[in-house]
Amino acid sequence: MRAVRYHDHGGPEVLSVEEIERPEPGGHELLVRVAAAGVNPVDTYFREGSFQPYQLPMTPGSDFSGVVEETGDWTAGFEAGDRVFGTGLGRDHQGTYAEYALVPTDRVAHLPENVDFDAGGGAGVAAVTAWRALIDHAGLEPAETCLIHGGSGGVGHAAVGLAAATGAEVVTTAAPEYHDVLEELGADTVLDYADEDLEEAVGKYEPAVILDHRLDEYLDFDAAVAQQGARIVGIGNTRPQAGWENVPAARAKELTVQLMSMFNTPDLSARLERVARLMERETLSIHVDRCYPLEEAGEAQRAVVEESFLGKLMVEP
Repeated sequence: MRAVRYHDHGGPEVLSVEEIERPEPGGHELLVRVAAAGVNPVDTYFREGSFQPYQLPMTPGSDFSGVVEETGDWTAGFEAGDRVFGTGLGRDHQGTYAEYALVPTDRVAHLPENVDFDAGGGAGVAAVTAWRALIDHAGLEPAETCLIHGGSGGVGHAAVGLAAATGAEVVTTAAPEYHDVLEELGADTVLDYADEDLEEAVGKYEPAVILDHRLDEYLDFDAAVAQQGARIVGIGNTRPQAGWENVPAARAKELTVQLMSMFNTPDLSARLERVARLMERETLSIHVDRCYPLEEAGEAQRAVVEESFLGKLMVEP
């Protein structure tokens, strides 16, 4: 089978397409014929060596959608021919930028018939991270106000849809060209992240929950705009400045700040199943900006960290 691999850490140029042997599923594994694989910034962290994968050479890619080709001996609920999607590969298992991927059954769910493979392949990291941040950690409740920084991003746009599905009032920030789409995805208010008066504009809403992908830049901002006792969840590969816990506004408002990683999710399949229900009901949509062939995986990884776009980039075998 064809797979993207890297034998050493480095830039996008270390990625190449190789012919390798197709794997065989073990007892709790599915062999999935990959239809689409989401491209995420975390894929580039593994490739660069910021996070060490369990072995080299490595195939990148956490997210996937596709069709079950073969099953292991203990895979109740799945059979050959099932449409599936999932996440959580590319770190401790070979990844999804390949024609086939071995997937443990605790990282996969059935893909609804009305959800296309590109949307399913891009849902994993984005939607599960949003779920963990807003539901598991922040405990977002109906009618609360939720601020989502960077609503046009992969996690950001999924968080907008998820927060709207809970009945929260959703405020988000993005470049002006993305405002209309974000409103279609469920945002009540979309503000220009470059607005000189952004703090004043957001402060009017006094968010109870804040999802922040750049705490190193925005924690002071969050403390200024949040309501008393607000919950802030930080995602992304950011490093808050030393001593940020002593920000006077954060202390005065008794804010809760939670850092998280999707890879620590105790049961990915349970969250994926709920994400699937929301996608089936069309209350949560994954927007795909563009797709790349395997041979252009390096360009896709460059674009995911350097370019502005709304939603997800995909690799298609």
